Amino acid sequence: MKTLRLILLLFILGTFAAGISAQNVPVLNFAQLEPILNNRNDTTYVINFWATWCKPCVKEMPDLMKINQKFKNRKFKMILVSMDFDIHLQTKVIPFINEQNIDADVILLNDSKQHEWINKVNEDWTGAIPITVIHNKEFYFFREGEITFDELNELITKNIQQ
Repeated sequence: MKTLRLILLLFILGTFAAGISAQNVPVLNFAQLEPILNNRNDTTYVINFWATWCKPCVKEMPDLMKINQKFKNRKFKMILVSMDFDIHLQTKVIPFINEQNIDADVILLNDSKQHEWINKVNEDWTGAIPITVIHNKEFYFFREGEITFDELNELITKNIQQ
């Protein structure tokens, strides 16, 4: 009986560990992220800067995931840029991704020179999060602060490329 319990425990721990590592979260500096931010083509990109410690970020995440599900079979790509410290990738970011069932691409931005790159994201960005950038080759939108499902849905529906 003890052997069966041990096997079951190892199976559960292995399954848990596999789930945590299932989400590949690249750690990039801003120079590596910048081409993604400036990609202008037929795909509509939703890029959201967030963090696990940011209450408005956490609050809007379910709406972001609903939008991702709604448009994922179109010319659409959602990228979530975590502003968490890289030392929290395994202990906070990946567990949050798993708890929230996040299926969008997640990148952890590890670049402490915010004063050099914040204005490159958008000149109106004060540095507060969350922010959302939506763009394609013909459309650009920037919002600092929370965004709702209805706002996202309207913006994307009106501007997504066919």
